[in-house]
Amino acid sequence: MMNTSPTLRTTMHMLLPAFAAGLCLSAFTAQRVDIPKHVATTPTIQTEETADWLESHRELNELSAQTDSQIAFVGDSITEMWERDDNGKPTWKKYWAPLKATNFGHHGDRTEHLLWRLEHGNMDGLHPKLIVLLIGTNNSGQQYEPGGYVCTAQQTADGIAAIIQKLKQKCPTAKILLLAIFPRGEDPSDPIRKQNEATNALIKKFADNTTLFYLDIGTRFLKPNGDGDVTIQPDLLHLSAKGYQIWADAIYPTVVQLMK
Repeated sequence: MMNTSPTLRTTMHMLLPAFAAGLCLSAFTAQRVDIPKHVATTPTIQTEETADWLESHRELNELSAQTDSQIAFVGDSITEMWERDDNGKPTWKKYWAPLKATNFGHHGDRTEHLLWRLEHGNMDGLHPKLIVLLIGTNNSGQQYEPGGYVCTAQQTADGIAAIIQKLKQKCPTAKILLLAIFPRGEDPSDPIRKQNEATNALIKKFADNTTLFYLDIGTRFLKPNGDGDVTIQPDLLHLSAKGYQIWADAIYPTVVQLMK
């Protein structure tokens, strides 16, 4: 065993918990890291509308095998509705269809559901130049639903770390643009918004600005005083047509640059 000085041993002791949590920069430069095991990091099938969810999963597996997509959008309903809802379709067709984009969003997904999809065929064989990832708001919000479990900001961040690790294994040549979880709720005091902000403070540390990039565009969806804007988020969560236009305008220059 290597001999170490008391100072070095103390320093190592302080650093080990951070490494174990998978939240330091080296977490995504290494081939494999240990990420804490809990609900948000354990691949799980969605229990709401399971049959429809599994059918959608099967269709996305087929899409993965058929497409030569150059950019993949990955996430929950906010991502899914960009291509499949009337509010999102116009900007999808204008901005992302010409870039051969593929949409791997699914409504209701939490980190554990997306992990299950990725472990069971979604994006298999895909070689995109860029992956745009937005996930986590359902982890924060579901604990306020009947039968929901408590998921902390740290646990949500662990789940996102596990997803990034899986995406890097499946698409090792792709860059990843990690988006901050969008704001939600009526005002800054909303507990779900506050938890999303706490999660964002953790996941922004994942970026190395080489293969993994972080972008926070949340303030663009809010009024100047920080209140939610129903013309952008009609239910203070999902986006209107105006909201999808704001999202597209906000990330398009970065997307184009990262795909070069």
